[in-house]
Order: sequence, then structure tokens, then C-alpha cells
Amino acid sequence: MLDNVSPTGSPARAATIEDVAQHAGVSRAAVSKVIRDAYGVSDRMRERVTASIAALDYRPRVAARAMRGSTATIGVQLPQVDNQFFTRILTGIVRSLHDSAYRLIIAPMADPVSGPAALESLYDRQVDGIIAVAPAVPQSWLEGLGRRVPLVQVGQHDHPDHYDVVVGDDDAGARLVMEHLFAAGHTRIVHVTNDERILVEPRTDPHPRRLRVYEQMMRDRGLEPDVIRVESPDRDTRATVEELLDRSVPPTALFAGHDSLALAALEVVAERGVGATEFAVVGYDDVPIASHPLIGLSTIDQHGEEMGATAARLLLERISGREGAVRRVFSPALRLRATSGPVTLATFEADEDPGEQP
Repeated sequence: MLDNVSPTGSPARAATIEDVAQHAGVSRAAVSKVIRDAYGVSDRMRERVTASIAALDYRPRVAARAMRGSTATIGVQLPQVDNQFFTRILTGIVRSLHDSAYRLIIAPMADPVSGPAALESLYDRQVDGIIAVAPAVPQSWLEGLGRRVPLVQVGQHDHPDHYDVVVGDDDAGARLVMEHLFAAGHTRIVHVTNDERILVEPRTDPHPRRLRVYEQMMRDRGLEPDVIRVESPDRDTRATVEELLDRSVPPTALFAGHDSLALAALEVVAERGVGATEFAVVGYDDVPIASHPLIGLSTIDQHGEEMGATAARLLLERISGREGAVRRVFSPALRLRATSGPVTLATFEADEDPGEQP
């Protein structure tokens, strides 16, 4: 244990993280996790380390990270590696950083609630900055991470102070879908979306926003919303669409919360030989396979590659020293294809242009 004064009467050296670890009887990494309020730290560990920090009057060196120098790496957290929309975002990031000195470290989430663990794993590798794609963590948690490392979040409707946000205008996108279906004469429109119970932060997640627009536009026309929530896009959506088509009065259109749901629905539609004039399907995200001529999925294009490239540029600005938070909102476009009407292609843009918002 360190004293405030050395045996010679001169001031003692400042306590280090190694001193705290030895005093608490834990590893240096454990002390670091407590200091950073990292994911997975037990209450007992936190109490032990906190007591040692107080006993030794330890003051973490907040400048130590900056002093160690660049690692020339950027971390990208992805919620899924098999989701083609997230692949589009990653493609934009890679292209934007192609001519830079930075290389990527990718950390996929093991499950829908492991966002903190994935982000902490990147931070522990001492990356120079992090791009968090749909991270499934509360904004308050991200604010803490943004104080420690340059950070850009993609996909959630946060209004942060210590990191940047790149997001699509989900309200405008949902309106484009509904206006298209109403104009085509549909009134029995069902909305299939993610179950809010599997969402970590429903307040800022895009799917509840799309749901609210759907419900409001249905009610504005005197129509009763028909909402079905699913947990597993493949298994649950197939069963859902089979049930919908078996109703005595089936819906005539399906607005899917994202393209994975829409593609699962199209499998059932194809197996039953149901045409788009009988049961229209519109998705959201415009994943690459949506434009395949044998599929022709009508969907909302969020400009995923541009979103990724913008996130990379913003992160480089933060690494270079910019501190003020930037929020970039991308306007969506409706790509009309075969699944919601005649086999003619059309595009409808939202009124507002992509731009920076405070």
C-alpha cells in the first residue's frame, strides 16, 4: 500500500493501475473494466476495486490513451454478419477508408443483447475510433464510450453529445411505402415488424418509428391497423404469412419492417402461386438481392453504402480532433419493383434531401 509521503519526506509517486490491481488482488484488466464501467463486471468486483482506488487515491490518467500513439486501426461493430443491409454499410466504410492508413477490426454481436461486449472488445484492442452499427445499447452507455474514444453510431435515432450519428429518415420511408400502397388501392394492409421485446432501446430503434407511421396513416383513413410482431424473421414470418393468406378475408398488401421479413414472406407467396396483384409485398432496406430480376422486391433504399462512407468520414474527423456532435440524416427512396404492382420500375424520393442536422 502506498502512503502519501515517502520515507525521505518527499511526495510519494502517484498510484498506478498496477498498484490498484495488486491492492485489490485482481488483474490489471479487471481494474480497467471497473474504471470504464465495462459490460459484465460483477458488483463484488466493482466494490473491491473501488475500495482500492479510494484507499490509494488513484486517479486514472485520462490522457494515457492519447499518449500511446495511433494503432492505425478502426473498429466496426456489426449486429449481424448475414444481414445484407449491414453488409452495404460495411462496403461504404471499406471504400471510404481504402486510401487511408487505417485497417478495420470487425466485431459482430453474438446475440441481440451483446452490443456492449462487442464494443468493449474493440476498445480493449485500443482502436483509434469505433463505428457502431445498430449497436443495441442505450444512448447513455454510448455517451460514456464516446467520452473515451472517437465514436460514430449508425442506425439509431440518438441525439448525443459525445459521438456522431448517421441514420435514415424512417418516418419519411414508412410514409413512402404507405402512400404507394394507398395509391394502388390497398386498404387491407398488414405490417410485420420486429417484436419490441427483443429491442434493447425501442425509443431510438427505427422499427417502432416505422410502426407508428403505419398505424397513424391507417387510422387517418379510418382503417384498423393490423400489426404482427415476430422474433425470428425466417420461421415466424413464414408461419405468419401462411396464416394471413388463410384468413377468410385476407389482407391485400404487406408492409415488412425490413427486407429479411419481406423475403421470407415472398417464399410463401411463391410457393402458393399468389401474384402481386393479389398480395403486394413491400420491404425496407433495399438489400442487394432485392433488385434481382427473379425477385424484384419493392422496398425502401436507405442508401446504405453512402451511410457507411459518411460514418467513416465523420470518424476520421473525430480522430483528427473534432469534438462537436454531428447528426446526419439520409432521406430514403422507394424502389418500386414487381412485388407490389406491374412489372415496371420506378423510384420515388422523399421530399427532404440528406443533410446534417443538429
